[in-house]
Amino acid sequence: QLQFVESGGGLVQPGGSLRLSCAASGFTLDYFAIGWFRQAPGKEREGVSCINDSGGSINYADSVKGRFTISRDNAKNTVYLQMNSLKPEDTAVYFCAAQEVCLSSWSMYHYWGQGTQVTVSS
Repeated sequence: QLQFVESGGGLVQPGGSLRLSCAASGFTLDYFAIGWFRQAPGKEREGVSCINDSGGSINYADSVKGRFTISRDNAKNTVYLQMNSLKPEDTAVYFCAAQEVCLSSWSMYHYWGQGTQVTVSS
């Protein structure tokens, strides 16, 4: 089965940090752009960040710029999302998915995993 496995979520206080991992299962992610997305209760899924296949092109949602950093290690078949200065509004289930290039619409991505819960609360 081709999918991603997300991990690294948890409960953290405002201002804290988490590092999410997105491991590809059943395929190699070398030639894919990988996007991180999140969905809070009652809200639509939204894009957080995307990195192209070489890692040379990266984009972030305005809400996370300067706080989140996406990276990839193709040798480990894994993409990471370092999240610093977390805010309560970052609380959501975080997902990763693949596309040939970074696209703005989450519905165009493939190989969705189950996601990992991030809760920012004091």
